[in-house]
Amino acid sequence: MIILDSLLIGGIRFVLDKIATAVDAELNDETALRDELLAAQMRLELGELTDGQFRVIEVDVLARLREVRDRRQGAGTASLSGDYRITGVDATVEGDEHS
Repeated sequence: MIILDSLLIGGIRFVLDKIATAVDAELNDETALRDELLAAQMRLELGELTDGQFRVIEVDVLARLREVRDRRQGAGTASLSGDYRITGVDATVEGDEHS
C-alpha cells in the first residue's frame, strides 16, 4: 500500500512539475510576442489592418514584452521564475477495507 501511495504521489508531483515548467516558459516567452507583433505588421502592410487597429495590438504586445522583461529582472510584483516544490498532497480513500 505504501508503494502504491508513493507511486501515486510521485506521479502527481511529476505532472505538477511539468505544468509549472510549461507555465513559466509560456509566461517568459518573448518569441511568441515578437511573432505576434511581426504578424500584425505584415497584416498592416497588406492592408488587412488599419493604423488604429495596429496601434492597439502594438501597445498590448509591447506592454506584455515589458512584463516579461520585468519578471526576468525581478522587478515584477508576481514573479513565477525559480524552483517549485510540492510540499504535500492530501488524499483520502473511502470504501470497504478487507483485513
